Amino acid sequence: MRVLCAFPEAMPSSNSRPPSCLAPVALFLALLLHLSLSSQAGDRRPLPVDRAPGLKEKTLILLDVSTKNPVRTVNENFLSLQLDPSIIHDGWLDFLSSKRLVTLARGLSPAFLRFGGKRTDFLQFQNLRNPAKSRGGPGPDYYLKNYEDDIVRSDVALDKQKGCKIAQHPDVMLELQREKAAQMHLVLLKEQFSNTYSNLILTARSLDKLYNFADCSGLHLIFALNALRRNPNNSWNSSSALSLLKYSASKKYNISWELGNEPNNYRTMHGRAVNGSQLGKDYIQLKSLLQPIRIYSRASLYGPNIGRPRKNVIALLDGFMKVAGSTVDAVTWQHCYIDGRVVKVMDFLKTRLLDTLSDQIRKIQKVVNTYTPGKKIWLEGVVTTSAGGTNNLSDSYAAGFLWLNTLGMLANQGIDVVIRHSFFDHGYNHLVDQNFNPLPDYWLSLLYKRLIGPKVLAVHVAGLQRKPRPGRVIRDKLRIYAHCTNHHNHNYVRGSITLFIINLHRSRKKIKLAGTLRDKLVHQYLLQPYGQEGLKSKTQRYQCSGITQ
Repeated sequence: MRVLCAFPEAMPSSNSRPPSCLAPVALFLALLLHLSLSSQAGDRRPLPVDRAPGLKEKTLILLDVSTKNPVRTVNENFLSLQLDPSIIHDGWLDFLSSKRLVTLARGLSPAFLRFGGKRTDFLQFQNLRNPAKSRGGPGPDYYLKNYEDDIVRSDVALDKQKGCKIAQHPDVMLELQREKAAQMHLVLLKEQFSNTYSNLILTARSLDKLYNFADCSGLHLIFALNALRRNPNNSWNSSSALSLLKYSASKKYNISWELGNEPNNYRTMHGRAVNGSQLGKDYIQLKSLLQPIRIYSRASLYGPNIGRPRKNVIALLDGFMKVAGSTVDAVTWQHCYIDGRVVKVMDFLKTRLLDTLSDQIRKIQKVVNTYTPGKKIWLEGVVTTSAGGTNNLSDSYAAGFLWLNTLGMLANQGIDVVIRHSFFDHGYNHLVDQNFNPLPDYWLSLLYKRLIGPKVLAVHVAGLQRKPRPGRVIRDKLRIYAHCTNHHNHNYVRGSITLFIINLHRSRKKIKLAGTLRDKLVHQYLLQPYGQEGLKSKTQRYQCSGITQ
């Protein structure tokens, strides 16, 4: 069960009101796990409201929030999105103009949209406006190309506010595309498991479609350039990138830039390693390409987008920061929680798994602060499970525990932006499926965007004393995060507070609001899995209620 709550009244007196956050308090209580633990796969009973069998009595928890000063302030675009270049391969890029898809993306704006992934370094730009179309024989591709011509001529409308190209695609066209994508999915999986990737051609027309989607959705595009095009001396070959930069500048596209994706994997993917020092020089070269182009002379540059910070990866980051730490606007890395080939529903609820991210944050921060203290750090491309995710798990209600904890932990530890891989299409870690239907993590993300602002507050809890056992680490099973409420949400005045709580105990916890939060009216938003699948459900039911604490 997910509960999101809010308190819209009880403004404190003017002489006691703290400067940053108080007033009507918005309380966002999410993922109260006592219901979920009794709804594992195979348990198809409805979620209980009263005490569930096998659960211990409630424990009283006193909760207060320090509102005097925020402990952190993250980016306004903290929760951002990613699209994988595989959408070129399987044809979904041509459907980014879908009115439904654009509407869903607009719901998560403002945000960054990173166009990048494992196929970033096999992407080649060709400035061809209307490449010759191979009609081929009957099949999904053949009919799709004919339908695309019809869409371009007649069904593309202009959004009156932004001049966006928005299309209403016929159902038969979407069915053909899903058939094509299913065929290509097997090819993409084979490439991923063999770690050998074919080249992708990004045409000018495809770039136009990508930028149209980002711009119409209120997202700022970050484009990851191919870093594996190398000269004989192993320096970066920038010819394709320069062509793309010039074309984008001619269209006045407002884009930020990156170079490469997980450079620590280049030896296994391409047979040629690139160390941190060389990668730093490549970023300086990219910066020198951007500066003479008027529209990009002050464009943001992000990197190096390393993988999990193991020993060799930390060494690469160290070499990069020595050379180009001051060149990038934020330092980026990626995180994957679970091996997608071996995963169970209860894996999403393990505190040990949730805490792996915290260790990575500390490792990255240590290197960054050695060379550029205070430099912003972004987590780009966070996924719950690898290899594209696991069907009926990565895209289910259960994955929300991991996703919500990721958002809370990153903001609490000062990570400026987190980019979710992927918004649409790629594997099963996406927020929107191929029927353009939002999945549980989309709704969780939408509520997060609506309620939670960038200012992070300190939480004070009483009633959970635990004595450590020799040789054992105490892992917190009750996770509570607090923020000032999003000031763009006009349902709550400035100074409101939002909380979200994750309970991983096998007993239910009764939360009593104390101190600053005492005697406030709470708006509670409740999300529960819908249907007989329990934690594996891909749909949710939503309920809003008011509670006086």
